[in-house]
Amino acid sequence: MKPLNSPLEIGVRALVLLSESHPDALDLAQLALLDHAVLHSGEFDGPPSLHPDLPARSGELGLKRTLLEQALLVLIRADLAELEADGTGLVYRATERGPAFVDVLEAPYILRLRERAEWAVHQWAPDNDVRATTRSLLTALPSVTPRSFGGHHG
Repeated sequence: MKPLNSPLEIGVRALVLLSESHPDALDLAQLALLDHAVLHSGEFDGPPSLHPDLPARSGELGLKRTLLEQALLVLIRADLAELEADGTGLVYRATERGPAFVDVLEAPYILRLRERAEWAVHQWAPDNDVRATTRSLLTALPSVTPRSFGGHHG
């Protein structure tokens, strides 16, 4: 089993993010960017990063969507998340079971992940436009321009 960035690991991170934004929903682009911000929070003036800074880390953002979709399907099958359509398209939301499941996880990594998810969802995301920020990261621009994240945030 591939331990790093496997659908299981990404699914746990996605569930933590969805639980932090609960009851608000997030779309796939928002989840991918929030996951990146949680892992590399030190780059965005947040808490120290969970994962080390690697030269090719902007590439991981582009590859993450497929794994994230697989991970979200696992969460949906486990009734920890749900997929729905809203006025902007398809969005994901933690079910009532999602935050309860996250609450029983006690590993040190999960505690650090939850701290960074709280920072990303409530402090960092509201000031950032998901498309502009993603574009900046993918083109490896040195700075990220704050803008309205828009849509779904808690």
